[in-house]
Amino acid sequence: MEKHFDSNADAFMEEAIRLADESVKNGGGPFGAVIVKDGKIIAGSSNSVTLNNDPTAHAEVNAIRKACKELNTFDLSGCEIYSSCEPCPMCLGAIYWAHIGKIYYGNTRKDAADIGFVDNFIYEELDKPLEKRTLPIVRMAGDKAFRTFRMWKEKEDKTEY
Repeated sequence: MEKHFDSNADAFMEEAIRLADESVKNGGGPFGAVIVKDGKIIAGSSNSVTLNNDPTAHAEVNAIRKACKELNTFDLSGCEIYSSCEPCPMCLGAIYWAHIGKIYYGNTRKDAADIGFVDNFIYEELDKPLEKRTLPIVRMAGDKAFRTFRMWKEKEDKTEY
């Protein structure tokens, strides 16, 4: 079955891929993303992990940061994201937190794994109980830490997100 996309969707994906190409040429990772609202690109970015020495500087996260700044909000409801690759677990989490309504992607996570970007271990780790994970996770000071949650719950003038 053939899938039909409107010409704007194709153009948005082409821009995400162009950003990925540009990133590779400039020494960054092979990923690009654009965020679209009301048929217009609000923000676009590429992967800058190695360029910025920032493991969170994936294309999608960078684009989310730019879009939030551009729109002066932390809530990107009504937006869509076009990514040159299926988002990794971190980026997928950021997309959900930003309330982006739809994800379009080019390459699959298997395609990414085939060139050395293996994210599957994170998906596998998330399925394990805490005590079985590779990275030790230790809870401590729960009673003291909960004090802050109580403060938040009782705060009347908070901005919920």
